[in-house]
Amino acid sequence: MGSLVGKRALVTGAEQGIGKAVAEGLLRAGCDIAIHYFMGEEGPQELVALAKSLGRKADYFRADLTREADAVEMVKNAAEFLGGLDVLVNNVGGLVERRSLERVDLPFWQKVIDINMTTMMIVTREAVPHLAESKGASIVNLASLAGRKGGHGGSLIYSMTKGAVLTFTRALASELGPRGIRVNAVAPGLILGTRFHNTHTTQQSADETIKDIPLARAGDVYDIARPIVFLASEYDGFINGETIDINGGVYCA
Repeated sequence: MGSLVGKRALVTGAEQGIGKAVAEGLLRAGCDIAIHYFMGEEGPQELVALAKSLGRKADYFRADLTREADAVEMVKNAAEFLGGLDVLVNNVGGLVERRSLERVDLPFWQKVIDINMTTMMIVTREAVPHLAESKGASIVNLASLAGRKGGHGGSLIYSMTKGAVLTFTRALASELGPRGIRVNAVAPGLILGTRFHNTHTTQQSADETIKDIPLARAGDVYDIARPIVFLASEYDGFINGETIDINGGVYCA
């Protein structure tokens, strides 16, 4: 595993939940961090304070990544702040709300696609020239168990987009590999303590899901952050185009 000391990382959606845990893990591993956020500065401020205590460099950048101009400007500012990029973690995503197929209209369809796929495409597109200048770079995309199994009721469009993230990851790994950029993904299962599940998952639903998990518990944000930090650190490694399923054994590829 390569050292992350002095590496430069951009994490999207790092104000809370998995994104914040990933940013914290990368800081503790030695990275300087550009923290993207959309709602709430408390988490980013905590990360900047942590960075200072560790002797690392960090700042935060607000952007609505569904707006192309905002996303382009955010990546530009992040790369300028860090002096380049070695690691990109595409964490932004969301269910929006649970809707059955009969209730899906085109604005809702497009909104979920934009949040989960368009944002990832734009940020990655803009980051690639910076990553290509690194001596080995790493992209990690956030997929979901829903992209493997189809998700719970009302998550049809979200599940579709997360399945697309898996394909995006494989295709991009082939495209960017010759430029020294590895692309991998993680697919979390039930990870409690996040805005996603606080909003969209009832306690009863969580309890029912846990009954089918061989490890008999839900995951937490650090269960996801640790493998992401590992994938980031393998910037000169041989892991490319892979998805790590992190779900306690409820789904095994």
